[in-house]
Amino acid sequence: MSEGVSIVVCCHNSARLLPETLACLAAQQFSSATPACEVIVVDNASTDQTGETAGASWPDKTRIPLRIVQEPNLGLTSARLRGIAEAKYEFICFVDDDNRVSVDWIENVFRTMTEHPEVGACGGQVEPQPETVLPAWFDSFYSYYAVGQQAAEAGDITETRGYLWGAGLCLRKKAWSALAENHFDFLLSDRKGRSLSSGGDAELCYALRLGGWRLWYEPRLTMLHFLPDARLNWSYLRRLSRGFGAATAGFDAYDMALKGKPLDFGQRLRQTWSWQTLATVRYLLRKPLKLLRTALGTMEGDADALFVENLWGRLRELLSHRQTYIANLKKIRTSVSDKL
Repeated sequence: MSEGVSIVVCCHNSARLLPETLACLAAQQFSSATPACEVIVVDNASTDQTGETAGASWPDKTRIPLRIVQEPNLGLTSARLRGIAEAKYEFICFVDDDNRVSVDWIENVFRTMTEHPEVGACGGQVEPQPETVLPAWFDSFYSYYAVGQQAAEAGDITETRGYLWGAGLCLRKKAWSALAENHFDFLLSDRKGRSLSSGGDAELCYALRLGGWRLWYEPRLTMLHFLPDARLNWSYLRRLSRGFGAATAGFDAYDMALKGKPLDFGQRLRQTWSWQTLATVRYLLRKPLKLLRTALGTMEGDADALFVENLWGRLRELLSHRQTYIANLKKIRTSVSDKL
């Protein structure tokens, strides 16, 4: 695989957002020799003019080539997999259709991944770019929107934070190939159209860790995250928290695998579906009044409302997919034993 950077922009009905996103990518600046690079727009089952808009938005006078590929299978995971398969270069960077990267983004990606060959994925810091104004509660919950710093300083975050946001996540293709050779397959269903299911980015980070790769936070990688008004409301954030909670049921298999083989009966018991389900119910019932208020009202700006939504999403996932939960535990344990 040639050294260089492939920027993958996964799009579903993104005609309105793409021009500014692509303008930032086309305007990349380099302090020394330009690393080999490309931009790949993955048109994921769009029904608007996403592909046409991408082609029309890309300037003729740029050293970075643009390719537009079609992925008919709706879903962010399918779009990312198509982007990985299409990428020519070793470093693959996922830039969302609402991300506006800094002018030195590609150069910093190339430098970071080249300087740290043990790193399977890296990510940077993100600033919000609201369509109009940010709500009063935003400063308390900005991380839900993949905004802010991912660590206090640059460095290895494998054992501390343990995951990176999908927005701006840069993947080493060698690391991905190692996972694929061991038959890695995503357990979680990431975003599909308007669905707020999530977790594919964190799951990829878990798999990389199990494969022995490191995760790196690089604050020199900076971008703006455009936030439309439709997402900056409390109802949306509650749904988002519920989706995050559902994803944690899938993360359990990775968490347990990273902790190693249970040493005693108590540890084995805590790793069962029954224990995890009852523990989630117990947490929900600790604050019955909060649970009732969350069900009956908005509780706008109240962190407990998001906590309840998160647990409720997790409980629903556990109850709906008991057999899947047990199968996932076995699958990931098998992968670990095969040195995923």
